[in-house]
Amino acid sequence: MSRAPRRDLSQAEPAQAQATRALVIGPYINEKAQARRDRAAPPAAIRSPQARMDEAASLAGAIDLDVIAAEIITLAQVRPATYLGKGKVEELAARIEADAIELVVMDCALSPVQQRNLEKAISAKVIDRTGLILEIFGRRARTREGTLQVELAHLAYQKSRLVRSWTHLERQRGGFGFLGGPGETQIETDRRLIQERMTRIERDLEAVKKTRGLHRKSRRTVPYPIVALVGYTNAGKSTLFNRLTAAHVQAEDLLFATLDPTARALKLPHGARVILSDTVGFISDLPTMLVKAFRATLEEVLAADVILHVRDIAHEDSDAQSADVESVLAELGLDPDDHRRIVEVWNKIDLLDRDQSLRMRNNARRRGGHREPMVVSALTGQGIDELLAALETRLSAGRQVLTLALDMADGRGLNWLYEHAEILQRAEAGDGMLHVTARVLAERVAPLLRKFAIVEGDENRKGRARKG
Repeated sequence: MSRAPRRDLSQAEPAQAQATRALVIGPYINEKAQARRDRAAPPAAIRSPQARMDEAASLAGAIDLDVIAAEIITLAQVRPATYLGKGKVEELAARIEADAIELVVMDCALSPVQQRNLEKAISAKVIDRTGLILEIFGRRARTREGTLQVELAHLAYQKSRLVRSWTHLERQRGGFGFLGGPGETQIETDRRLIQERMTRIERDLEAVKKTRGLHRKSRRTVPYPIVALVGYTNAGKSTLFNRLTAAHVQAEDLLFATLDPTARALKLPHGARVILSDTVGFISDLPTMLVKAFRATLEEVLAADVILHVRDIAHEDSDAQSADVESVLAELGLDPDDHRRIVEVWNKIDLLDRDQSLRMRNNARRRGGHREPMVVSALTGQGIDELLAALETRLSAGRQVLTLALDMADGRGLNWLYEHAEILQRAEAGDGMLHVTARVLAERVAPLLRKFAIVEGDENRKGRARKG
């Protein structure tokens, strides 16, 4: 079958989205029913309906929809056929007709049956939270890897929503942006073709996984430790990334401003270099299919020596957002309570007033030890020096410090040392030798001692090094 030509989506989709009149609906279970459902959930994971509604509206705004209104509908229970009760559906249909609404965004997970029944009842296109997040991801992906990951997740989502054929679904639901349009995601016939495409993408992503593994292996031989930034979307990860590396990664007050991972070298106070990786932001109710599809990208997090969990400490739902991030980390196989590896960074301290800022800093200090968060403002630079010092201390744990003697003329040896160790200090000795104090990984001590002599008086370090 011939493939339909791909459109230039960079300009066509935003224009189409802006012309789409949208209504955002938050169909939330009432407090009594929610309390029964969330009895086992930690308090931090429970959000207010208004906070959830604000986030849903922001998600819709992230793809430039013409949001006419955002409304909360309180439910006593979820209806199997349409999610909403019959009366609410009738009210919604009347509202849609009166305001010429073309798209309804439901801030919940709809089953294929509920989605189809709602569209039929209200005569408008309906997408749920998963569909909206996929739309955003599809718009933001730029690299081949990111595009493949988004397409895989999108195919998995649409596969369960096929009715008779893709062309039937296309006529029924219409299309805008990434979720519509024949040829854009190559879902044109039936489940068999979708599955074949998914299999090809999974094979391509497996190749990406192997390539990234080789890159990580080559970095280990340098060795440059890896530091990964994680956090809730819009927590300020990209702003912090730019502050630390002087890079120019897109950093806006926008949900999912960063999708494709970015890595840069970062120089620590004593000269050590690390690889700093910025990753896609997490969000509550992140679709499972996206977690699986983006696993190749998130493997940078799994391989990281230190993970900086960036939190928007000024946000009213900061605790709930933190719980969501920790849930995703746990799903990836990481222990969220591993505070030797995971460092909390309380960002946006500049948005708090003086009393709030003081209280926040005191709360951080009370945690103490490895549990103490770093309080910063990526925007103004407050606390960045302290963060870098803490990061250096964390990365130096378990490393050996040795003072080595080099011939002053041994430029090649000195260059090798700079590439394979962290140079803390260097001084010229009276005998024409150069004394270099270096910090090195335990597994690199033996090769280092084969190339250089330890300075007299450093025997204790020598013993520890040989033992290591």
